[in-house]
Amino acid sequence: MGRGKIEIKRIENSSNRQVTYSKRRNGILKKAKEISVLCDAKVAVIIFASSGKMHEFCSPTTTLVDVLDQYHKLSGKRLWDAKHENLDKEINGVKKENDSMQIELRHMKGEDISTLNYKELMVLEDALENGLVALKAKQMEFVRMMRKHNEILEEENQSLQFKLRQLELEPMEENLIENQGVYDHHAIAEYEQHMPFAFRVQPMQPNLQQRF
Repeated sequence: MGRGKIEIKRIENSSNRQVTYSKRRNGILKKAKEISVLCDAKVAVIIFASSGKMHEFCSPTTTLVDVLDQYHKLSGKRLWDAKHENLDKEINGVKKENDSMQIELRHMKGEDISTLNYKELMVLEDALENGLVALKAKQMEFVRMMRKHNEILEEENQSLQFKLRQLELEPMEENLIENQGVYDHHAIAEYEQHMPFAFRVQPMQPNLQQRF
C-alpha cells in the first residue's frame, strides 16, 4: 500500500513545523551538493528560516557573488540599482588602493624591493628622505614644547618657593618688631638713669636752678 498524498500547507504545530523544516532543508542542501559534484554544475542555495537564521550552500568552483552576477547578466533582471553598483565600484577601488598602500609600506620597510627598477628605487629613496626630514622636524618641535613646558614649571616652582619663604618670614618679622620695641624701651630707661640730673627734664619744677 503506497503512502498517502500529503497536502502542502502550513504546518500549524510549531514543533512539527521545525522538524519538517530541518529535514527538508538538509535534503535540499544534500541534493544541491550532489548535483554540483555529479554534473559539475554551479549551484547556490540560500535558505532563511522563519526565525531569520540563514543556511546556504555554494559550489566549491564558484562564489555566491559570481553566481548572482551571472544571473544578473543572463536574466536581465536588476538585482540592485545603480547606487549599489557605484558603491560596489567604490569598495573595489578602496580595496585596490589599500593593497597598493600595503605594497608601498612593505617597500619602505625594505621588503620586496628586489623587483623594483632604478627609477622606482629613486622614488622610494626620495620618499624615505622626505619622511626622515619630517620626522626630525616633528622631533624638534616636540623638544621645544618640552623645554617650554619645563621652563613654565620652573617659574611656577620658583614663585611657589618665594611665597613659601614669605609665609615663613612673616612670623619672624613680627617677633623681631615686638622684641625691637621692648629693647628700645629698656634702652631709653637705662639711658635716662645714666643721664646727669641737671639735663633731665623736670616738668614739675619750673626753676631747675633751685636744686643747685
